[in-house]
Amino acid sequence: MWMHFGVKDVIDILLVAFFLYQTYKLMKSSGTLAIFSGVVSFLVVWILVSQVLEMRLMGAILDKFISVGFLVLVILFQDEIRRFLMALGSHRGWKFIGKLFSKHHGDSESEGKFIAPIVLACMNMAKKKTGALICIQHDVDLSAYEHTGEMFNADVNARLIENIFFKNSPLHDGAMIIADNHIKAAGCILPVAQHANLPKDMGLRHRSGLGMSLETDALVIIISEERGIISVAQNGKLDVNVTAEELQQILSGEREVTNYC
Repeated sequence: MWMHFGVKDVIDILLVAFFLYQTYKLMKSSGTLAIFSGVVSFLVVWILVSQVLEMRLMGAILDKFISVGFLVLVILFQDEIRRFLMALGSHRGWKFIGKLFSKHHGDSESEGKFIAPIVLACMNMAKKKTGALICIQHDVDLSAYEHTGEMFNADVNARLIENIFFKNSPLHDGAMIIADNHIKAAGCILPVAQHANLPKDMGLRHRSGLGMSLETDALVIIISEERGIISVAQNGKLDVNVTAEELQQILSGEREVTNYC
């Protein structure tokens, strides 16, 4: 048996282990870990009954469930499957390959120009208790969300951000989407996290920001209109009451959002 165990088998095992670990992380962040555990338990029981113990009658019954299991899994995990495919199609690795054949190389200085205006605008709006929702695109394309609001292409400017989220502005209730160092849209509608175990004093903005972080890899800045504090959501995590220095570190990639909800 061990004579046929080669490098390809080791790679196969490592790929399966990596897939299971990523699936576990995805289920944990989306709040469906209990369902995933139930599916795994059912598969273990099916293998024991049909393969190990060879119970024909019980095995035949479980086989019927397994035959329609794929359709059931698609129904149960349709949001997670869609998010997985979006992440797979927009993975950093594919973009890295594209950059190898591109004439334009990433300029870290130009990419970081939007950080200072965003931090300044967020601090000013927090002091005035102006509610805001700013979504910054990373790898997953946000064009579908951009089209839910008003489309335009403008440089990132602190005064423009504050004017858009001004209480009398028609776009202040929606989200702003920033991509490629430009404000792409405002007044956008984001997915709401239904399962999030958020405190009652956190309203729709925080649930929308957390929902967006679950659906995509975007970084979402939330400013509370009631309390005037800044929160940051990313990858299903939410940091509350973020300072200006912490916000700058998160935007520049020097600090990660760490608090799970």
